[in-house]
Amino acid sequence: MNQRIIKLVIMILVVGMFAFFGYSMVSKEKKTDVGDKAYNFKLENLEGKETKLSDYDGKIIVLNYFATWCAPCVEEAPELEAFEKEYGDKYKLLIIDRGETRDRVKKFVEKNKTTSTYLFDYNAKVSKVYNVTAQPETFVIDKKGIIREHYNGPLTEMELFNMVKKYDN
Repeated sequence: MNQRIIKLVIMILVVGMFAFFGYSMVSKEKKTDVGDKAYNFKLENLEGKETKLSDYDGKIIVLNYFATWCAPCVEEAPELEAFEKEYGDKYKLLIIDRGETRDRVKKFVEKNKTTSTYLFDYNAKVSKVYNVTAQPETFVIDKKGIIREHYNGPLTEMELFNMVKKYDN
């Protein structure tokens, strides 16, 4: 009797594993990574208007994933603001907030007197495509729309500048 139960449990586990792997292969979502064409998302900004990545075709774009509750993000914010003020006419900085309300981010922007472009990925759809696992995470997209850098963790103004200038041909 015990051997029958053990065989049945093993058979159920094997069938379950095949079902899981089969399902995950069929339902595999599109992901982008360094060297891939950047996903052309459409997200709302602080004013509620849609912003598309393609609005900045031909420019070097920096995507930075951010949250107001994230201590490293808050520490990084003045560095991003300094980058925006110094190089914003040449490189477009888009800060993407995951899952927070517009009011919460507006309060952060007003308190910190930031002028950067904040976008909202409410359902984390875009962050899933970009394979974002935490914040801050930064991507550099070249003028042809190819992802060239993916950096996890906070950056200084100069680190970010040194990262993007490599693709400014």
